[in-house]
Amino acid sequence: MTIRALFPTLVLKQPLETRGQSRLNQDLADECRSLAASDATGRRWSADNYPGGYTSYGSLDRMHLVSSLFARLRRLIDPQVRSFARALHYDLRGRTLGMTDCWANVMPAGVMHSFHLHPISFISGTYYVEVPKGAGALKFEDPRLALHMAAPPRRADAPEAFRPFVSLPARPGDLVLFESWLRHEVPPARFSGERISISFNYGWTARVRR
Repeated sequence: MTIRALFPTLVLKQPLETRGQSRLNQDLADECRSLAASDATGRRWSADNYPGGYTSYGSLDRMHLVSSLFARLRRLIDPQVRSFARALHYDLRGRTLGMTDCWANVMPAGVMHSFHLHPISFISGTYYVEVPKGAGALKFEDPRLALHMAAPPRRADAPEAFRPFVSLPARPGDLVLFESWLRHEVPPARFSGERISISFNYGWTARVRR
């Protein structure tokens, strides 16, 4: 019997190691908290969509273009995204990848981010700035789940690749990348402090020949 694995779903998770990372994370945390305090439009949007939390997604969603600190983070993430795109075997000849959106998230205990995807994007991800013990993990959903129809449930001891949901706990300094069509959520959790992360999208454009 020959069994083949087809149509894999790849997710990258690794520390984004760089010199002075502790200071970078502290500076990013300070800037994210400053945004949460000063961004009235973002607080109103967050009150409707993430009660109790703050995200600049509805107000300041291109932070890499307005903040030198976020731009520095983007320069660290760029080569990781290019490497991930190559691992996905995309043809990048004549194409340029670039960050299109970037926003801050400051979420205390009990705040949830329900299942969603990132339309009109190519690769998406999150960089974790502060992750208190017990904070909610990023939870991915099997993209085929709606098509399973009459399938029985998976065994409790099924390997990770066969589970309907997989959660990835993170630590400060971790980077997670995934294809933008992959649905994911952050369930509510009980913890002390604030979970601070920076989320982003990448797109691609064709290079113009002159």
